[in-house]
Amino acid sequence: MPDDATPIESLFERAEDYSRTTVELLKLQAIDKTADVVSSLISRMAVFITVALSVLIVNIGLALWIGELLGNAFYGFFIIGGFYGLVALVMHFARHFWLKNPISNSIIEQMLKQKNA
Repeated sequence: MPDDATPIESLFERAEDYSRTTVELLKLQAIDKTADVVSSLISRMAVFITVALSVLIVNIGLALWIGELLGNAFYGFFIIGGFYGLVALVMHFARHFWLKNPISNSIIEQMLKQKNA
């Protein structure tokens, strides 16, 4: 800052520096929140995929076992498929209560969570 600058020029320079710093801080906070939400979603997806694969393998075994009890393997698969069809129907009608609202609330909670500095 030159010595011959007027107080108004000095004030404008400080305001410009402040606004640049504020914009940079907002960018960094947005990046931090985005990284936090994305990492949370990815970790939850990894757990979901692991559980889904486990459930799939258990269901194949269960379908084969039920089919063996009934005499034909495909009977067990029909029964398991019908069960999951009913589950899907129930989830369709309750999707806002069981899925949409909790997921939305989780994302909002992650975005509004304060960092422990």
